[in-house]
Amino acid sequence: MNHRTLGRTGLSVSEIGFGAWAIGGNAFGNSYGPTDDAESTHAIRRAFELGCNFFDTADVYGHGHSESLLGAALHDVRDEVIIATKAGGGGDFTPGYLRMAVERSLERLRTDHIDLLQLHNPPMNLIAAPATYEPLEELKREGLIRFYGVSVHPPEEGVAAVQATRPDTVQIVYNLARRDAEDTFLPTAQAANVGVIAREPLANGFLAGRYDAGSTWERGDIRSRMPRPYVAQMSALGQRVREVAAESGLTAPQLALKFVLDRPEIACAIVGMKTVQQVEENLN
Repeated sequence: MNHRTLGRTGLSVSEIGFGAWAIGGNAFGNSYGPTDDAESTHAIRRAFELGCNFFDTADVYGHGHSESLLGAALHDVRDEVIIATKAGGGGDFTPGYLRMAVERSLERLRTDHIDLLQLHNPPMNLIAAPATYEPLEELKREGLIRFYGVSVHPPEEGVAAVQATRPDTVQIVYNLARRDAEDTFLPTAQAANVGVIAREPLANGFLAGRYDAGSTWERGDIRSRMPRPYVAQMSALGQRVREVAAESGLTAPQLALKFVLDRPEIACAIVGMKTVQQVEENLN
């Protein structure tokens, strides 16, 4: 596994990270379908064995279940991994809430510090305001977090985060189907030495090339709520990626990840994984 430096944090992260949304399970919906905790735990450990040292989660994934699984699976190798989590996913970014969220995340993760805390999809007005980051600076001074950043969707939010000068990292959507970050955000982040983490590198799994226009998902899976024309479009793109990948002796996920990692501005692409099979395909 190759490693890259995560911007000005100086952290050496595996270029493919473990995205832990999926292992939160489907008990509360907003998921990627059903999971098996034992299999999820094996997947986490297998990723570590294959050289993955960056694990990205959030307190809202399974209402904390994802964090708890990571904490249990990585407790004995805590000093060898970098754990990133997020807070504010419910829309509350007040100092009191962020402190409470961090304290609860620390308990679930079985650790005394979070390597990277990210604000979870904050609105533009908060992203651009330096005062937004004062509570994070306080948590950093206390040693509860080492670095902080923001997780965003559109590139203009990422640019605003960089221009605010406070966040060490920005996590942003970037994949074969969503390339709008290339124009302004990636060069801006690189010039400021802000670490870039690519989220959704497989576009919610569509770029794995396993779905078609008629694919369905059970209730709770976020893809079950997507408009059918969008599902058809993304499934067709995934099939094309699979065809092109086969010509190069690659799987569709491998080709899609190669596309993302060919950008030198990106330190890490986080891939959602919930089975050992998925881990081995994505990390080998």
